[in-house]
Amino acid sequence: MHQYIAFIGDFPIRSYGLIISLAIILATGVGYFLAKSDGRGYEKHIVDMGIYAGLAGLLGARFWDVFFFDWGYYQNHLSEILNVWQGGMAVQGGVFLGVVAGICYAKYHKLDWLALADILAPAIILGQSIGRCANLLNGDAFGAPTGGDFGIIYPDTTLAYHTYGAVPLWPAEIWECQLDIVIFALLLIFRATNHKKGECFALYVMLYSAARFLLEYLRGDYQELVLGVFKSAQMTSVVAFSLALVAFLYFRFAKGR
Repeated sequence: MHQYIAFIGDFPIRSYGLIISLAIILATGVGYFLAKSDGRGYEKHIVDMGIYAGLAGLLGARFWDVFFFDWGYYQNHLSEILNVWQGGMAVQGGVFLGVVAGICYAKYHKLDWLALADILAPAIILGQSIGRCANLLNGDAFGAPTGGDFGIIYPDTTLAYHTYGAVPLWPAEIWECQLDIVIFALLLIFRATNHKKGECFALYVMLYSAARFLLEYLRGDYQELVLGVFKSAQMTSVVAFSLALVAFLYFRFAKGR
């Protein structure tokens, strides 16, 4: 587990930024492949869309983390808001703003954004999976104490260590990475079926929201409950799952689709 790859003078090359960049590049590449295989000619837009959606996703992920999870700290440390290596990004915020940017791009270029969302859904979840590797290397998005002698013990330079010390923690980010790969495979299989437009993207939202909801019970980087019931990421997952389920059923049964 290495937070730093190398130093150029005093400037650190962080593994977090390197892996996040790799996640965006590989997700864009897989999206290009899927779009080209689809045969509608959308592949010529994928690289540009990947750049815009990737940048928007980075901003969304950071601001979501700052304002929804850690505002109690950052309201008194405004100069540290862009220090992503301190606690990182919130995946849900990154996906949300990245998708919004993608939709805006598609509408501007008069593309069928819903069909494009179906095509790119597997690429998005693959990017999320790779991104979780960045969290592991950085020591954030960590789990809660396991209560036993099994689990991950993070280096003393990480946020996980500063929070719990040399205590074994659940490998929450590793399990999310693995579940994202399973979702990636399921979406590819689903795309090979006779599905309706919009269903694949709705299924992606449902599957990821369900996985994230359950994994939050093992997360230890924040414990605050919304309305005394669920963590903020769980509340977001419930809302996203519900909306996606309604959309999936509409796409499936609406006449004329």
